[in-house]
Amino acid sequence: MSEIIKIVITGGPCAGKSTAMSWVQKAFTQMGYAVLFVPETATELITGGVAPWTCGTNADYQRCQMKLQLEKEKVFCEAAATMPADKVLIICDRGTLDNKAYMSDPEFCSLLASLRMNEVELRDNYDAVFHLVTAAKGAVSFYTTDNNSARTETTAEAAAKDDKLISAWTGHPHFRVIDNSTDFENKMRRLIAEISSFLGEPEPLEIERKFLIEYPDIAWLQSEPHCQRIEIIQTYLKSDEDKEVRVRQRGINGNYIYFQTTKKKISDLKRVEIEKRLSQAEYLSLLMEADTTKRQIRKTRYCLTYMGQYFEIDIYPFWNDKAIAEIELSDENTKIIFPKQIRVIKDVTDDDSYKNASLAGIQ
Repeated sequence: MSEIIKIVITGGPCAGKSTAMSWVQKAFTQMGYAVLFVPETATELITGGVAPWTCGTNADYQRCQMKLQLEKEKVFCEAAATMPADKVLIICDRGTLDNKAYMSDPEFCSLLASLRMNEVELRDNYDAVFHLVTAAKGAVSFYTTDNNSARTETTAEAAAKDDKLISAWTGHPHFRVIDNSTDFENKMRRLIAEISSFLGEPEPLEIERKFLIEYPDIAWLQSEPHCQRIEIIQTYLKSDEDKEVRVRQRGINGNYIYFQTTKKKISDLKRVEIEKRLSQAEYLSLLMEADTTKRQIRKTRYCLTYMGQYFEIDIYPFWNDKAIAEIELSDENTKIIFPKQIRVIKDVTDDDSYKNASLAGIQ
């Protein structure tokens, strides 16, 4: 049976998504993937005459767009399951959470209710999300509306929409932002490198930095538009000494997804990490294999996108004066820029006593 991976490439207006699709197809076809593209639904509808300004209301239009998008993704996944290729990569040109950036909160909540779905289910239905920053932020001279008849935004509107899209996707387990800090060709190369790193090409290496920080200002985190609160329950399973195996429940307000993660250390900064999605039944079954020498870790995670970097800030119930901030990098030499509100006590990347597996023994 084929390994099917579904990712989203999103971004603000004039971010380079069309060109990115060509780069992705060439790069990952050469790596042996069957690459499938789910075309952008909004462009299809608008160029066909179905638009926010032709439907009764914007909410009417967004409901039509969401329903078509969900159905298209379902069809592509069904088709992928029939293919003889060992690895199938489904690229979604925008994902369902993009709709949130084009709706008011009440409109979006009403849409979810009408579809009988929840935000966690929609957002985390994808294996990874890669956001290309609009040219209106950092490359204004290259911003244009000429290459897409469905694009009407000014540079200011494009930058604002880019921010809303980042906010909509913040909270996903694997969300990466590709900014305009380099020229366009290198922007595309960075995108390919990020996708390759996620896919484990040539091997699934994780480069992670971990910092002990002062207990953060929760009110500030909750007020940030690019921050999302997630509740996590993490259970360690019995495993060989050179491996760490855990299962995780992740979500909010009764809406959860489940993962199994296996890690093997390669060096102080690099580890092989393999993660797979679980059904609720599989998750509950694996709990029977829990390592009873370690207690469950329960924590509140704040996912924060800042300056193009994606921080995960973990608040533990047994600490009231400190917390942990983590960031995953594709290059271990990348400079980390913390918000001024985050006060770092020390780098604990190499300190095993701050690993979750170790913390599970101190509750």
